[in-house]
Amino acid sequence: MKLDILAIGIHPDDVELSASGTLLRHAAQGKTFGMLDLSKGELGTRGTPEIRAKEAADSARILGAQMRETLDVPDGLFVDSPEHRLKIIRVLRQFRISN
Repeated sequence: MKLDILAIGIHPDDVELSASGTLLRHAAQGKTFGMLDLSKGELGTRGTPEIRAKEAADSARILGAQMRETLDVPDGLFVDSPEHRLKIIRVLRQFRISN
């Protein structure tokens, strides 16, 4: 599946809080989008990773995302490393994001 836009956040709900309006505007113009969470947000103080995963899935459905994936990088431990870059690159290639 090809996407026009892939919105990336560190935690579940980061994309919604920072870019949902932009995503909805582009969707109204016929663009497709997906959402990528780098972590499960397990260090967060508001909800368990399981609750956050359900909320993220519900949010993606409500917003009309074509996909949502979590890379499962440990929360609080994301660094610019070849390992983490390769995880993101895999998703970019899978959904053929070119812009």
